[in-house]
Amino acid sequence: MPLTDYLEKNARFCGSDIALVEINPELQESRQVTWKEYSLIETSPMKGYQKELTWIDFDRRANRFANLLLTRGIKKGDKVAILLMNCLEWLPVYFGVMKSGALPVPLNFRYTASEIRYCLEKSDSCTLVFGPEFIDRVESIRSDLSDVRNLFFVGENCPDFAESYTRLTNYCSSHAPDVMITDDDDGAIYFSSGTTGFPKAILLSHRSLVHAALTEQNHHGQTKDDVFLCIPPLYHTGAKMHWMGSLLVGGKTVILKGSKPEWILKAVSTEGCSIVWLLVPWAQDILDSIDRGDIDLKNYDLSRWRLMHIGAQPVPPSLVRRWKQHFPDHDYDTNYGLSESTGPGCVHLGIENIHKVGAIGKAGYGYQVRIVDPLGNDVPPGEVGELIVKGPGVMKCYYKDEQATAETLRDGWLFTGDMAQEEDGFIYLVDRKKDVIITGGENLYPVQIEDFIRAHSAVRDVAVIGLPDARLGEIAAAIVERKPGCELTEDELNAFCMELPRYKRPRKIIFADIPRNPTGKIEKPKLREMFGASRLVAKETELAQPDKE
Repeated sequence: MPLTDYLEKNARFCGSDIALVEINPELQESRQVTWKEYSLIETSPMKGYQKELTWIDFDRRANRFANLLLTRGIKKGDKVAILLMNCLEWLPVYFGVMKSGALPVPLNFRYTASEIRYCLEKSDSCTLVFGPEFIDRVESIRSDLSDVRNLFFVGENCPDFAESYTRLTNYCSSHAPDVMITDDDDGAIYFSSGTTGFPKAILLSHRSLVHAALTEQNHHGQTKDDVFLCIPPLYHTGAKMHWMGSLLVGGKTVILKGSKPEWILKAVSTEGCSIVWLLVPWAQDILDSIDRGDIDLKNYDLSRWRLMHIGAQPVPPSLVRRWKQHFPDHDYDTNYGLSESTGPGCVHLGIENIHKVGAIGKAGYGYQVRIVDPLGNDVPPGEVGELIVKGPGVMKCYYKDEQATAETLRDGWLFTGDMAQEEDGFIYLVDRKKDVIITGGENLYPVQIEDFIRAHSAVRDVAVIGLPDARLGEIAAAIVERKPGCELTEDELNAFCMELPRYKRPRKIIFADIPRNPTGKIEKPKLREMFGASRLVAKETELAQPDKE
């Protein structure tokens, strides 16, 4: 049963119920409350800065776009790229592509023009759907896009080099096209986060997409009454696959355009959200706002909020402990996954295992996991090795990259590149394989150092990277972002780090902002580029030869 069948089921059995709500707090705060609907035929209820879409209208919009694509010669297996900010039309476009038999290719909204061109070429996309934020970038490369036959624009004031999605779909049939889709068909192409260079194109099947939905619903028990708050970008498998748990049960989803703490809490309060997936910086911001007194929880009705879960990056245990102090009744879960495993869920902590906070958990629904040495042999419990996973969500391949596929997929096992260890049946993420720092012959795992430093009351964020050193090979440098209004000196932080084993103490402390990508991951290549090759005006910490304690 392909994913599109679930949308059609919801349209049949709960068609008049609200499927999607889009909230744009910036419009509310600036009093720009006039909205023009995308569709001239179907209008959704509007409350100024808020738009809504029922399940039946969701399905009809998807059908219209699918039929438009078919009139343009799109055939089964073609690729249609989507370059949109989060909006009410994002998911109808995505499902419209799938209903036509084509593969949706979501693109990162932070891509430069050259990265957009690269991804369109790499995925063999013949059509691009884009929004107003990307006009300049698309226009600058359109002469190079010889294989992109269609440019569809979502929004007002369509540029002259594209066609209006709104105008064209209004004249298309709202009935489902007669296109046969099976679970084994290619389903979508997602791009890796590209933290080590140009991103890889990840080919997923319809079976993998459906399994991601089943995994999410199995882990978090969504019901029709749950309301999911979606903040992360929909182009990423994380947000999309968590939302698919709501798709399975016909639950409402609120798409919030912004991540300020007061916006999140207001959306939860006014829409009765019961499940919220946060990234570490957003959870941190909420807690800091409460602690500063900027937010008073008494001003919000949070009675329906039952689950807060985090993924996309290692989660500091100190953050979860703080969260439970303010929200003692919340269930909590940590989700681990990759785009190569169709998003989060191949490993998860489980809401019943909060006593094991710090672990990423156990094998997720339908998955197997192992921790192996460089030869692919299982390592004993407690030893560090590479985490590998197997299950229905594992990608088919890296599209048009046989070498990378062979390196990553071996006998059905996906080699994640993440270093982990197992204790008492639970998996603990140690670090990315490529981020391990070798200093004086010792392996340092930056996540362990970051977790320690992040517990300091004046630290908002921290990233530990390796910098070249003539004597030790590499040394650990901690780039530290202070909390607003907090004082913290280098000497104070060095004193705090004295509780670490000597060989784990950072040898450089640098105070700077920490760059993160839209899914919350620290962009360490940027930090290495910024600090690795330059002379730093940062005092080196004088430490003896590293040793273990």
